[in-house]
Order: sequence, then C-alpha cells, then structure tokens
Amino acid sequence: MDNCIFCKILAKQLPSSRLYEDDHCTAFLDIRPVNPGHLLVIPNKHAASLAELDPDTGAQMFRVGQRMARALRGGSVRCEGVNFHMADGSAAGQEVFHVHLHVFPRFAGDAFRVTLGSTLKNSPTKAELDAIAEKLSANL
Repeated sequence: MDNCIFCKILAKQLPSSRLYEDDHCTAFLDIRPVNPGHLLVIPNKHAASLAELDPDTGAQMFRVGQRMARALRGGSVRCEGVNFHMADGSAAGQEVFHVHLHVFPRFAGDAFRVTLGSTLKNSPTKAELDAIAEKLSANL
C-alpha cells in the first residue's frame, strides 16, 4: 500500500527500532509511546482491518505479543503489568489502517487510563445477554 506508514516501515523506506521479525509479522517500538517500551506488532502483509487479516497471521501476532510482553517484564524498562490493545475501525479509534497490536508496559501511577462510558453502570440481564449471544452466534 503506497500511503501506508507501516508498509513503508516494513519496506525500510521509513526508520524503525525493530525488535522482532519473522515470515508473518514484525515488532518495533512505537514513536508515540504510552510508556517507554511501548511497541507494535504488525502483519508483514497489509491488512487494513481484522476482517482482512489471515487468521494464522493474527495468531502469530498474539504469540509474538506474548513474547514481547515477556521481554518487557525482563527488567530493562519499568513494567509491573502489560496491556495489549488493538483498534479495528475508526469508531474503535484506529488511526493507521494496517492492523497492529499495541503491547505496552504499565506501572502503578502511570498516566494511561481507559475511561468507560456511563452505559456500563447498568449490567444487562441474563435474558438480554442471551438474546445478544443468539444474534451474534448467527453471524459466526
């Protein structure tokens, strides 16, 4: 993809601080980190969304993410926990339309926060959950 920043990084047209690369995916440090050590795992073949991502590549991305989480916990950066984050689509906050898994270290008192909306204050009933599950199951 000509205008994809991650494709340009993969093609070495743009610099990156790479940590890992295999036949399916590549991991490199994020240039706008939540905390030092924040990295991205991306597929080597362009996929703008999860719907376009090969399932085997997606599985490999999470295996690599686990390996990167182990590295973060290795003591080189401050890390008391690890977050994985992936946004799929504009409404979910995706800004670069090449699938990417954020893996970043967390520690007590860091500035990162996930803010949940007021709609989460009222838990749905079991019947409401069952109705949603039935509708979603039909799409599998």
